[in-house]
Amino acid sequence: MKRILFIVGSLREGSFNRQLAREAEQMIGARAEVTYLDYKDVPLINQDIEFPEPEAVCRLRATVKEADGIWVFTPEYNFSYPGHVKNLFDWLSRPVVANDYETPTVINGKKVALSGAGGKMATAKCREKLTELLTFLKADVMEPQTGIALNVEAWTEGRMILSDEQKVALKNQVEAFLKIV
Repeated sequence: MKRILFIVGSLREGSFNRQLAREAEQMIGARAEVTYLDYKDVPLINQDIEFPEPEAVCRLRATVKEADGIWVFTPEYNFSYPGHVKNLFDWLSRPVVANDYETPTVINGKKVALSGAGGKMATAKCREKLTELLTFLKADVMEPQTGIALNVEAWTEGRMILSDEQKVALKNQVEAFLKIV
């Protein structure tokens, strides 16, 4: 069975992007094993602590390496991705062995899907910049991507309600991702 690692770019338990990830997980059903990355303890990247790698970074790399694909669900912060999401990919971009720039990193060649729930721009700028970053890191970023402009209830009641059109877009992304992982 294929293993898909979900990375939710919001640390808030009830976040809209966590709700979106749960929607995608339900659509995937029993066709793949879905796990969520717990990365709250991953330190800020710092060459002073890079070797030996911190235990949290070791777990991060092992979890990413074991996954057949990664799906990132992230909000947009100031037309970009959150700093803690960038921090994850910065760690994943670094060599595992000091000064070994020949061996591919664990993110190299990894299949990645991107989705985001946010304001009226539906995380377009965030996904654009994340695509640029991940492509530079030699990840395989798939299309289509799903951007969700949140409904009024999300902002007033804290619950995201997908329109029929948004459900179809997410379902199409699920089906496309399952074909490539």
